[in-house]
Order: sequence, then structure tokens, then C-alpha cells
Amino acid sequence: MEFTALNNGVKMPMEGFGVFQVPDPVQCEQAVLDAISSGYRLIDTAAAYMNEEAVGAAIKKCGVPREELFITTKLWVQDASYEGAKKAFETSLKKLGLEYLDLYLIHQPMGDYQGAYRAMEELYKEGKMRAIGVCNCYPHVLADLCETAAVIPAVNQVELHPFFQQENALGLMKEYGVVPEAWGPFAEGNYGIFTHPVLTTIGAKYGKSAAQVALRWNVQRGVVVIPKSVHKDRMEQNMDIWDFALNGEDMAEIAKLDIGRSEIVDHSSPAFVKMLHGMKIHE
Repeated sequence: MEFTALNNGVKMPMEGFGVFQVPDPVQCEQAVLDAISSGYRLIDTAAAYMNEEAVGAAIKKCGVPREELFITTKLWVQDASYEGAKKAFETSLKKLGLEYLDLYLIHQPMGDYQGAYRAMEELYKEGKMRAIGVCNCYPHVLADLCETAAVIPAVNQVELHPFFQQENALGLMKEYGVVPEAWGPFAEGNYGIFTHPVLTTIGAKYGKSAAQVALRWNVQRGVVVIPKSVHKDRMEQNMDIWDFALNGEDMAEIAKLDIGRSEIVDHSSPAFVKMLHGMKIHE
């Protein structure tokens, strides 16, 4: 495992385990236990995933010292305000059964996310979390936040995979010292990614799968990845990317796969924005 240094000096694993779309508590708890036993130390959840309690139960049972784990959760749109963020953070901390978070993220830059971020800055300065950041902040949104924030976000978690590479966004993150983190590093299974001829041909040179090549490509760009699987053998395969490196020719071939847009979600769609605001995770 390799680590990246956040802009405040905190070390974050370059590969973690995501639990999006694993709402069943029994399955989620076992998946996190399997991930930790497979070597994962970064666990990424969110209030909106409805599985913080299951993640917390696994953390309690795993036998790994708390200081060796890097736990991330996220603030939902419904709670995007100064007071809402303060309350939501305490709720998440209680559900996880933790005394502090390693990373707390704004899940979507919607609602009064600026007010929420101010609350997060205060919680960070109080030592309640080791780092704060954002998700799904496209360049203009990230630039606006960074120009007004007292604490520059440590992380921006966005869609990053071979078919949506976001090089311009990565350049801006580097300018501000924000570490990019990829959700959907397998493009949610689209584009035939697991059998894609370019990725499989490159992988064959190293005895690796297309999935392993996709992950390795991202980490070589300085991107943290959080692949998800509920199957332990897949978890182990996803972790097995640290004994090879893609060369310049490989990286150039993968660069050609970029279609320059997301076909998973359109954050600029009014219908999508309305849907997120309508998604309530508590009364």
C-alpha cells in the first residue's frame, strides 16, 4: 500500500474500500470486515448510504487499532447548512461509534454547502476530524470554495475512470493542493471495462486484469481509488496493484479512451438536482 500526504500533512491510503450500494447491515458489516482483513485501511461511507452503523460495527470487531484506520463519511444535501452540518456530523459519529473522523466530506455542493463547510472548518479546528473535503465539485465550484475557505479542502471525491479522466479538474486540484479521489473507478461496470481490449492487452503484459490496470492507472495519476465489492476474492484482486507500474506508452493508450463527459450522472441537470433535494435520509 502507498500513501498520499494531504495538504495538512495527514497521510491517506491511496486505495480504500467503498460501501456505496451496500445498505444491508449484515452484508455491509461482513464486507468491511473482509476488506480490512484483505489489507484495506481506508473505509469510505456516507450518511446517505444508510450503512454507517454497519461500518461502525465492523470497525469495532476488526481487531485493527483505530489509529491504523482511515474512516470517511459524508454530509448529505438535506443537512447542508451551518447548524445542519454540526448536528449531522454528531449523528454520523454516533452511528459509527467513533470519537473522531479521519475525513468528512460534503457529499454534493448543493443547498447551503458554504455554510456547512464553515461548520466543518470549526469542527476540524476543534480536532473532531483530521481532514475535511468535498465531493462532486466541478472546477468552477471548487475554485470558488477554495478562494473563500479558511481551510482548503484536503480531498475532492469525483468520478474518475479511463472513460472520464477529467485532466483539467485534476490540474486545478493540484493547483490548490487538493487530493483527487475517484468514485466509480470502474465506471460502474460500463463501457465493458472489465474486458476492454485496451485494458486487457496492457494487463496481459504484467499478468494483471483490466480492472487492476484501471486502478493502477488512476493511482499513478495521484488519484486515490475506492473500489467496491462484496466478494473477498475481488477485494484481494483490487488490492493487488502495488507490484507493477504502467509505462508511458500504457498511460498514453489509456488516455485515448477518454470521452470527456460522464454517462453515469449529469450534475448540471435540474431534474438530478431536484431529485437529490427530494432524497430525505431522516425526518
